[in-house]
Amino acid sequence: MTHHEPMTPTKETNQTSDPSDGVVDASRSWWRSVVIFAIVATLIAIDIVYDLLEHADLGHILLELIIALLAVTGIVHYARLALRERDQRQVLSAELVRVEGEQRRLQSEADAWRKEAHDAVSGLSDAIDRQFLRWGLTAAEREVALLLLKGLSHKEAANARGTSERTVRQQSLTIYKKAGVTGRAELSAFFLEDLLAPRTESDIPRNIPAPQGEGAIST
Repeated sequence: MTHHEPMTPTKETNQTSDPSDGVVDASRSWWRSVVIFAIVATLIAIDIVYDLLEHADLGHILLELIIALLAVTGIVHYARLALRERDQRQVLSAELVRVEGEQRRLQSEADAWRKEAHDAVSGLSDAIDRQFLRWGLTAAEREVALLLLKGLSHKEAANARGTSERTVRQQSLTIYKKAGVTGRAELSAFFLEDLLAPRTESDIPRNIPAPQGEGAIST
């Protein structure tokens, strides 16, 4: 019987974009506006000084003062937006670091589980294979029996083996007869009965750490 390795998730090759990138662009835009308004305010201030020295018309000077005040208002407004965007970027960056850390933790746990499960699955596959040989199943029958244990229908098993559904049905009947079972349910129960049996207290490992955080059960 062919041993099938546990399926592992495919790693994504696409890099995740930083959610703070858009905030950075917006912040730069706000600071550019601040610089522009600051230049305008400076030029108007210089012009007002010259007008005062030249004793220019008071109405003209008042108009320039109003424009200068509007420029200063623009500086304050866009500076506040830029500072707000900076704070938002810091929050997003911190959240991104937290999410990446959580992803690394989950990936580490998944890798550890797969490593632990691999030995158990390999041992179970060997035990199933030995039992198939005891029943005298042929190579084709062993493959069909394994597909049945995995839950595939006769049609799906036929497609997987590149044969007809009728052939798989006939092989299934032969398998059940050699195994002394009446059908797929009893075939599965033959191998799973011991695995699903209730565990006694002495079977429970004592070195498993208690759950931490939310959802932990106090004793």
